[in-house]
Amino acid sequence: MNLPNIISDLIEAQAKFDSKTYAECFSEAALVFDENETHKGRNEIEKWNEKTNAVYRTQLEALEFLVTETTNILTTKVSGTFEGSPIVLKYHFELKGGKIESLKITG
Repeated sequence: MNLPNIISDLIEAQAKFDSKTYAECFSEAALVFDENETHKGRNEIEKWNEKTNAVYRTQLEALEFLVTETTNILTTKVSGTFEGSPIVLKYHFELKGGKIESLKITG
């Protein structure tokens, strides 16, 4: 599967539970929407990722990647220490200047 480098970097950082490198994949003012919460900026994104790593130990497996006019959608198999693992989620990315501007995670 041919993914943009920044999305591959994000998956790799998640595989290592490296929240700092994960957050560096985002622009300074990026937004993440997950589980009815919004996280703004690298600092909040790093803290959110640290928290989810501690609780869920999430691993991502890319299944499909679709590029549309407005977004990039990565379908993933997400596994971890949560009830119902693994599940399939969609990661909706907006990319700009080689960084992630926004990420919305949906079921």
